[in-house]
Amino acid sequence: MVDSASATEAPSFPTVPLRPMSVPADEAADRCRDFHEVMAQRRTVRDYSTRPLPEGVLEWAIRTASTAPSGAHVQPWRFVVVTDPARKRRLREAAEAEEREFYAHRASEEWLAALAPIGTDWRKPFLEDAPAVIVVFEVHKGPNSPRPYYTKESVGIAVGLLLASLHQAGLATLTHTPSPMRFLNEVCERPQEERAAYVIPVGYPADDARVPDLERKPLDEVLVRL
Repeated sequence: MVDSASATEAPSFPTVPLRPMSVPADEAADRCRDFHEVMAQRRTVRDYSTRPLPEGVLEWAIRTASTAPSGAHVQPWRFVVVTDPARKRRLREAAEAEEREFYAHRASEEWLAALAPIGTDWRKPFLEDAPAVIVVFEVHKGPNSPRPYYTKESVGIAVGLLLASLHQAGLATLTHTPSPMRFLNEVCERPQEERAAYVIPVGYPADDARVPDLERKPLDEVLVRL
């Protein structure tokens, strides 16, 4: 069966020729394995050095994040880079206020038990210690923005690319998601149609940084073939 539009008929929207990466078939699995070996070293880090970030690294990582696919190509994301010490302090204080409520009143016993092996609590010093904090906002329909589609999915994919890019640069990250997050609009001076989704400190790990002794699920627990 042929699509209603003829194969030779010009599309009604502008296109450009696809220029895909050319990877020899016998190298494909090796490339995936090499990428896996790099990414398997990625860990969530809570202890940061004051060592400054290399010039341009955040800009390139955000450019990479912005290559993510998005519903209707609306690209519903905004990356706010916070480096000013006073603003990072405000961010930390506001986040810790929400986290105190979460750990004391909002979280269920089951949730707290799940968090126990990771060793987290309401204290978030990394929001002030890391040289930069990227606050990622979902951009919803507003006076200067179109209606987005599949917003959470699109922003989630972009954040995955952001974390991978920063890890490739030898930097540590953490995905912090305080709830509720509306205080971030005020701290970051963003309009109401933007809704914070992730708070990501970025920097080099402290020399004495430690991480929980965790294991990732083996392939046979996450892969299903049909």
